[in-house]
This record gives sequence, structure tokens and C-alpha cells, in this order.
Amino acid sequence: MRRLVAGCALVVCFALGLGTCAAVVAAAMGGGGGTTAPTDSAAPASEPAPASVAAIGPAPGSPQGAPAVPRAWEALEQQAASTCHGLGWSVLAAIGRVESDSGRSALPGVASGANAAGAEGPMQFEAPTFAEYAVVGPSGATPPSPYDPVDAVYTAAHLLCANGAGAGRSGLYDAVWDYDHTPVYVETVLVLAHALGADPGLLSAPATAIAFAASKLGAPYVWGGTGPDGFDCSGLVQAAYRAAGVQLPRVAQTQYDAGPLLPALTPPAPGDLVFFGASAASVSHVGIYIGAGAMIDAPRSGTVVRVQAAPTVPGARWGDEVVVGETRPWS
Repeated sequence: MRRLVAGCALVVCFALGLGTCAAVVAAAMGGGGGTTAPTDSAAPASEPAPASVAAIGPAPGSPQGAPAVPRAWEALEQQAASTCHGLGWSVLAAIGRVESDSGRSALPGVASGANAAGAEGPMQFEAPTFAEYAVVGPSGATPPSPYDPVDAVYTAAHLLCANGAGAGRSGLYDAVWDYDHTPVYVETVLVLAHALGADPGLLSAPATAIAFAASKLGAPYVWGGTGPDGFDCSGLVQAAYRAAGVQLPRVAQTQYDAGPLLPALTPPAPGDLVFFGASAASVSHVGIYIGAGAMIDAPRSGTVVRVQAAPTVPGARWGDEVVVGETRPWS
């Protein structure tokens, strides 16, 4: 199983671009531009499409204008992560966000009982797993309870650490895989952890959009595609923000025109949109910024939705195009 998981991680890194994939995983632990101009009008891919990627996102609970992770949860996750050398707090935060909206979800199994899969508490443990790894955190419940946020988060840190989360990049991938055995879950958690590490104050709306886009990593570029299994660049952006309750127009140029534009030289934040083209009147590509110089986009025919490096200074070269500017669609 370990050999299979390591291979899976390698395949995913090739899909994302090895350098940027490694940077995303490294950032989640706490610790390139296109060569051809991609456009909204590129021809559809003629190669066989990869398998479809299922959607995943945070459990409903908080309004989209609320913090993605409440301050009290951030403090708790920072304390729990300190018990495992090399584990970033944002990994715990991303898992809590995806599993239960950091305890704010009213779905079955979060505050009491179990969901249909038998998972319990804000970090969604199956009963045998919780019993094996249970930790009583500072001021937690005694005996430990999966419904107590302190016990749940400290137990999650213990489980991740026991499965290699502090052992390096591949160890973190494998540890999150052991938490939930699906590539889409691992990729969503790691990308969201990267974004939260870059901006601990990330709001719920951009966090939801980033999680949606991350859940589509590996989906094929399809000219005019709006999902669920194939996208072009603006189709991915539109679908991601629709999931966050924000309505955007269809193509990159009109998404840029819809704004609001960031003031010149304002550093982008995770969830901002980065636009490329020849000028403000000739925009042909867009990506969702996830922080630390990386974005998720659907580049061009023959490629897949992926993470790649993103210049952000207006006028900076990106393949045959330049950065035109950035917008913050949820503001």
C-alpha cells in the first residue's frame, strides 16, 4: 500500500508540475509559467481525457463572509501541530475546514451521532480510528471524545504524525491519504493548507473557491468547458466561485472587466484572480491564485487543471503573454 501511495503522489506531482507541487506540499508542512500563451479560444484537446475528478468542498456551515477558520480554531490547530515536528497547523485547519467547516457544520455526526459513513465529531473519525489514536488535549474531555474540538484536533495531529506527516513531503501526502483514501481529498487538503498558510485570515468565500478548484486537479482542459469533468480557464473560475455563491461572467475578458481590480502593486491574496493577455483590452487567460507565487488554472488544449507558478506583477512575462492585473471577485 505504501508503494502504491508513493506512486500516486509522484503521478500527481507530474500532473501539477514537479516544482510547484513540491512547493505546495512544503508550504503545507509549515515550512512555471506557460511556454505557450493559453487562451479562452484554444481548440479542444484531441487526446483521450483523464478520468473525471469528483468534487469535494467544505461542509456547509459558516456564511461565505466569515473567516474560513475561526480564530479559536486557528489557535487550537497551531497548538496541536506543535506536538508533531514538521506538521503545519494549516494542514489540520484544512482538514477541519473540509470535514466540518471547523465545527460549524450542522450536518449529522459533527456535534453528536455519526454520519452515514460512521464518522464522528468535527474531525470526522470512525470510532475504531479514534479509539486507536485518541489524545486528551489541554482542557479536553476525559475520557477523550471525538466531539470535543480539543480532543478531536489533537487526535488528528497524533494520527497524521503517526502516519508520517512530519517525515517530509511524501510523508505528508501519505499521512493525509491515510486520513481519507482518495487523491481528490489529499489534493484539496494540501492546496487549501497552502492557501491558509499564505493567508491565515482567508475568508470562507475564496477558501470555498480554492477548494473547488483543487478538487478538479487533473480534469482535462476542454474548450468552452464549464464542468463538471472538463474546463477551460474561465469556466473553472466561474464554477469555483459559483460554489462560493459568487456569480461571475463567462470568459476571461468579461471576468477581468467585472473586477474589482486590485490597486497597482497590491500583492494578491489567495482566491484573487490573475489575468494574462496582451493588454487590459485583450485578456485571454485567468487563474485562481492560491498564495506563495502559485495558481490553479486550466492552461490550454492538451493539458489538465493544475497548479503552476504565477507571476503577479503587472507587465511581467508569462510565456507569450504578460500579467494584465488581478481582481478580488468576492469583495
